[in-house]
Amino acid sequence: QLQASGGGLVQAGGSLRLSCAASTRNMILGAVGWFRLAPGKEREFVATISAAAATPYYADSVKGRFTISSDNVKNTVYLQMNSLKPEDTAIYYCAASRFPGARMTSSYAYWGQGTQVTVSS
Repeated sequence: QLQASGGGLVQAGGSLRLSCAASTRNMILGAVGWFRLAPGKEREFVATISAAAATPYYADSVKGRFTISSDNVKNTVYLQMNSLKPEDTAIYYCAASRFPGARMTSSYAYWGQGTQVTVSS
């Protein structure tokens, strides 16, 4: 199982850190990604990190503002979100994949329950 947490309400320009805790080490041996779902939009890729090389990949919309990292001892992946904008408002989901660098939702077999991020203007 994947447990996402850390969402909340923040003003534009603020920061939040999301956490994705995996119940077992095996779940994050490939890659862990963050996706978001905003009202009226499709679920979109945000960031992913591979377990082997810890190589991060980001969507263009968050590059330079968000940082994904992993703590392999705690089996937890983090998403540090800085300089938040109202358009970042969404439910954020973490997911696990066997494929490092994957950006498509279909590549992710395991999903957490989501955590709400609301950015006020």
